[in-house]
Amino acid sequence: MAFSNLVAFFIILTTAATLHLHGVTDIQTSAQAASALRPIAGDFAFWLFSAGIIGTGLLAIPVLAGSAAYAMAGALHWRNSLELKPNEARGFYGVIAIATLIGVGISFTPIDPIKALYWSAVINGVISVPIMVVMMLMAARTEVMGQFVISPRLKVLGWICTAVMAFAVIAMFWSLAQSY
Repeated sequence: MAFSNLVAFFIILTTAATLHLHGVTDIQTSAQAASALRPIAGDFAFWLFSAGIIGTGLLAIPVLAGSAAYAMAGALHWRNSLELKPNEARGFYGVIAIATLIGVGISFTPIDPIKALYWSAVINGVISVPIMVVMMLMAARTEVMGQFVISPRLKVLGWICTAVMAFAVIAMFWSLAQSY
């Protein structure tokens, strides 16, 4: 996880530095993002951007639909596993199908994908703090975790990460308040 975040950080850093070097400092639409690649990729920019978006979507859709299906099935005590056949876990596979269709359907709405990505990241960041608190409380309880309760070292590390995340959310809200 640390390695993937490090790679993501350097992708963001390299992209920002390259785009800034070419005078691109404000991208509001996916068309602008594609055209921002033109100084680097030339006429191939559209195809490069399309391949990246399609590839990301092909990676993300199964993960997001699957995680939604596992969450729903777990909450509603449905049979769930990708090893089961669809007729053995109808609700589980139904959620996967519905989530996939909703994801595809959003593409045909006037929702700006760049703003949607931004606001989904903001919402995920904000709700991660209470989720992390609940996870830390649960992970430390023997009644919940049994023999798999977290060690004191992991408990300290987990609470530090939770505090850092809470600080990041507070800093985000503070910076937003300062800009208005």
